[in-house]
Amino acid sequence: MFLFLVIALAVVVAAVTLAVVGGGEGTGPLPEAAPERLHDPLPPDRPLDRADIDRLRFPLAARGYRMTDVDDALNRVAAELAERDARIADLESALSGAQAPTRPQVSFEKPEPEDQQ
Repeated sequence: MFLFLVIALAVVVAAVTLAVVGGGEGTGPLPEAAPERLHDPLPPDRPLDRADIDRLRFPLAARGYRMTDVDDALNRVAAELAERDARIADLESALSGAQAPTRPQVSFEKPEPEDQQ
């Protein structure tokens, strides 16, 4: 009985090993799975809007999300936010310059009399 269990265990181990290594089929070891990429990336041809960020979904990797996809998306969002902040600052300074009073300065001092000869 003991001999039968040892032979059965050896057969199971051999079958699992052949399945993993690809025994006899010519396909080799298990095929490498192509990494999942971001299916709906951020649009490169226009500025981002709220709906783009809401639709953004990162594919899962072995340890969470793919760092390159997340880094690319965050860099893009950060660049657009910086651009918008600069544009807002320019518009606010232009607006404050346009709202400043442009009246000529009027002096209420008496003119000094000229020397008469």
